[in-house]
Amino acid sequence: MRTIELQHALFQGAVSLEPVEGGIKPWRIPYKDYVLYPPNGINKTSEISAGVRLRFATDSAVIRIELAPVPAAVELDLVIDGTIIQTCKLAQGDSLAVFEGLPGQDKVVEVYVPQKTTTIVKAVAIEEGADFLIPGDTRPKWIAYGSSITQCNGAFSPAQTWPAIVARRFGLHLTSLGFSGNCHLEPMVARLIRDLDADIISLCLGINVYGGSSLNSRTFQAAAIGFVQLIREKHPDKPIAVMSPIWSPPRETAKNTAGFTLCEMREQIKEAVGFMASLGDDRLHYVDGLTIFDDQLAEHLPDQLHPNGKGYAIMGENYGTTVMEPLLARYGLLRGQEAVKP
Repeated sequence: MRTIELQHALFQGAVSLEPVEGGIKPWRIPYKDYVLYPPNGINKTSEISAGVRLRFATDSAVIRIELAPVPAAVELDLVIDGTIIQTCKLAQGDSLAVFEGLPGQDKVVEVYVPQKTTTIVKAVAIEEGADFLIPGDTRPKWIAYGSSITQCNGAFSPAQTWPAIVARRFGLHLTSLGFSGNCHLEPMVARLIRDLDADIISLCLGINVYGGSSLNSRTFQAAAIGFVQLIREKHPDKPIAVMSPIWSPPRETAKNTAGFTLCEMREQIKEAVGFMASLGDDRLHYVDGLTIFDDQLAEHLPDQLHPNGKGYAIMGENYGTTVMEPLLARYGLLRGQEAVKP
């Protein structure tokens, strides 16, 4: 086997890459600005490698990925042309993922690293004599911000989170900013999204604010408007889809300690999008979370909050059909279309 140099261009879906002893650690914030994302880098969730991939072209039939020992049981997926070819399961403490019996011809592969733990990549190896290159990537860039329901710990594997399902279906370059328990509309996260390259942006708002009572009926709508307006400073003409919470039965009409229900949150998000649209933002779109996951899917919501693996697959299918496909078509971002002029 031949070990490949760990170039930064290998990594996709990370905001920054930290050189650590013996490897590279992907982050979903600029790791040097850690102290500006309190507490503790968004409660440590910015270190979790949701949506991060290794992307390269090779004709090798065997690919080996060496990680630092994983802190929990995890999966890695190898994807070719949007299709999951193999899933490698690692037990806690394991460090080597091996994909064998791959097509021997030239192919572009994406290896999705775990979406629920920190990952340190120590080595990538292919067969001796096999070709290797890092190809260009012209796919539309999609930033997906949200909570644990966007990070998707309960997905079957990292390429089967709902954002990954949508990205693979439509050929999108995904950056997942799903921060489990920590989607609280922080201004620094809005600035981060503002400063990243993007062709389309999605925001899933509300559920962590409800759970943490971190905003109330006086501050929530104002924070949502400010969050979008910060992003608009550098993305004035990019489509933004703002989604309210999916169904969660005990939270629909029960008030949290800030006096808020999910039903009320949906109304405030919808109204906020309407306010901004009324001032000329015709590329801002409201998505009712109940159109993506509602009470008809109760069997796939085991804790009445987080979908299970099948639930996330259904979310990906529903979001792709209901939201992403119409928006990509409208703005000329489907493959083979010309871009719409701002």
